[in-house]
Amino acid sequence: MDERFVKRLLASMKCCMCNKHYEPGHINVLGHRDNVWFLSVYCSSCQSQGLVAVVIRQGKAPEVITDLSETELARFSRNGRIAADDILEMHNFLKNFDGDFSHLFSKK
Repeated sequence: MDERFVKRLLASMKCCMCNKHYEPGHINVLGHRDNVWFLSVYCSSCQSQGLVAVVIRQGKAPEVITDLSETELARFSRNGRIAADDILEMHNFLKNFDGDFSHLFSKK
């Protein structure tokens, strides 16, 4: 796997802030170890910057395994967009959250 391939692959991805494609000239490979690549990206459309870790494996794509219900899966797969209600719901949850994660997953 060479740097040019990884940069072309990342150029096909879109900025999470404005949904525009990254330009190849604004993608820099910082390094890699085995199949994990670290890159810095800059979006010329919205001027956002980011660090990206990419795992690239050759071969068959892994099977998607989830414990989400069909309703939850449909909710989270709507083009990756976060609605205002999602933000409000998370705000309300965090406002009263005491930091006890074990309580979240215990059966009542």
